[in-house]
Amino acid sequence: MIHPGLRLRQIRERLGLTYRDVERASFELAARRGRPEFVLRISRLADIENHSVVPGLHKLYTLAAVYHLSPVEISGWYDVPLADFFQDGSALPAPLTHLAAAPATMRVPMRFDPAFDPQRTEFLSRMVERWGRWEGALSAADSSNAYGYIGLSDRRMAPLLRPGSVVLVDTRMRRIENGAWPSEFDRPLYFVDVRTGYRCGWFALNGSQLILHPHPLSRCSPETYRFPEDAEVVGRVVGVVTRLNEAAAILSAESPGALEHSSRKAS
Repeated sequence: MIHPGLRLRQIRERLGLTYRDVERASFELAARRGRPEFVLRISRLADIENHSVVPGLHKLYTLAAVYHLSPVEISGWYDVPLADFFQDGSALPAPLTHLAAAPATMRVPMRFDPAFDPQRTEFLSRMVERWGRWEGALSAADSSNAYGYIGLSDRRMAPLLRPGSVVLVDTRMRRIENGAWPSEFDRPLYFVDVRTGYRCGWFALNGSQLILHPHPLSRCSPETYRFPEDAEVVGRVVGVVTRLNEAAAILSAESPGALEHSSRKAS
């Protein structure tokens, strides 16, 4: 395995850049960004290439910009897999519901087995001949999708929406729909910013009051917020990824902390 410093030196030499060239370019970048931290002096560059010194965030960005590389790729050489933060983060749950950064890449099927029939329920892992990565950079900067995480102490919509679930939120759909639905699976779920945190569940708008209706089996109490003073609709939930049958993902219904947190009301 090639050491990151040696790899950076090989790339610099392949580009025909000297230490002085890199230093000069770093000064230009620092001036453009208004941050002296982007300056990469000759002595520091030599330490990075020859003495296993790990560049800091600003220096790494400078190297990526000057060498026309991805900072995510360079960080991977130092065993910091920035592209995998979403997968690793999903394995490190938090107690409160919150918005989460979108994944940098998504694994998508590129070619299916000829026997694949989209009309039938299939084991997808066996039906895909080749997987590929869809880079997050390909999506528009003003993407309408956001990701929400259902905290481990948030049982308001259990068992329909289990603690630890990740939800896909369409931020274009912010109007609360009041009405009747054929079943609980057809009733829309919303992700809402309540100033002191986030809530995800069934909501109804009654004049200036936004009411959260928890799932009946959750044993949680309804919550009422002044709208729009104390609540802002982030968007409508259009997708859910959840883990099943994990004891750690669902707090006991008798948990005092869970029930106390779930029954809190806005003034």
